[in-house]
Amino acid sequence: MKTSKLSDTKIVELLKRVEAGESIDVMARHYGISTSTYYVLKERYGGMEVSQLKQLKILEQENAQLKKMYADAQIEIVALKDVIEKKLPT
Repeated sequence: MKTSKLSDTKIVELLKRVEAGESIDVMARHYGISTSTYYVLKERYGGMEVSQLKQLKILEQENAQLKKMYADAQIEIVALKDVIEKKLPT
C-alpha cells in the first residue's frame, strides 16, 4: 500500500474540519490531496482520534510482518517435504 503524504494528525485534522462544515474541495486543495483521496481517508479513518490512528498503523505493520513470517515458514515446510519425499524410497 502506498503511504500517505499526510501525517496522522493532519489526517484527523482534515476529517474533523470537513465534518465541522468546511468545503471538501477547499480542504483537499489546502492539504494537497484530491477529493477522491479525501473520501478514501474518510472511509478508512473516519471517526478516529490520533492515538487510535497511530495504533491502527502499528497493528497493520505488525500484521504485515506476521504474514511475511508465515509465508516464509510455509516455503520452508514445502521445501523440507520435497527433500523428505526424495530421500524415502517408494
